[in-house]
Amino acid sequence: MHDIINYTLFTIGNDTPVLLIDLITSLFGLTCVVLAGRNSKYNFWVGYVYTALLFLMFWNKHLYASLILQPISLGINILGHYRWTHPKKDEESSQDHNSLKVSMLTWPQRVFAIVSVFVLALFWGWLLSLLGNRWFVGVFPADPVPYLDSCVTVLILVAQFLSALKKWDCWIAWLLVNITQLWLHISVGHVFMPVVCSLYLVNGVISLYSWYRLYSRKA
Repeated sequence: MHDIINYTLFTIGNDTPVLLIDLITSLFGLTCVVLAGRNSKYNFWVGYVYTALLFLMFWNKHLYASLILQPISLGINILGHYRWTHPKKDEESSQDHNSLKVSMLTWPQRVFAIVSVFVLALFWGWLLSLLGNRWFVGVFPADPVPYLDSCVTVLILVAQFLSALKKWDCWIAWLLVNITQLWLHISVGHVFMPVVCSLYLVNGVISLYSWYRLYSRKA
């Protein structure tokens, strides 16, 4: 398994390796978000595989906050899959009664989400800064960017949870995720993921507009 994860396709620049796991993960991730942006429930099936691939990729880079995120992401993915396909009576799409309609957060809910991201990211980043430096020294390599890693992790959790509830606001959260992830992947030497994150940004803008139209039609 270790050989598969670290299999190098080629190197670029100053001997920066391009790994097979990075390429495969990028393709699954891009497929997942494009399907979600098109309001397709099949994004969840792709998301299950994507979660497993991300777990392997982050393990390889010692990004522990992002690594721990994956089992939680799997749970949110399962929740979202159920919620999208089993709406309550007052949550049904006007176009398909078996699908959840798009809705929006209230302003108090948005303020609560923003405050939660800052508090949790700071606390998680502090804990990660101790892992490998003060705790379990010599057992775990230190996280190279603990606060950035934590910020990305918390933003993803919020974005995924809002996506699972089919809230239009999830795409604002995803745009913030894409920007911080782009910085994170570049900082640790990923090659394909920064390209994919750039494509995520484009898809996020398109999906923001697309889901607003669905919200207007109560679809």
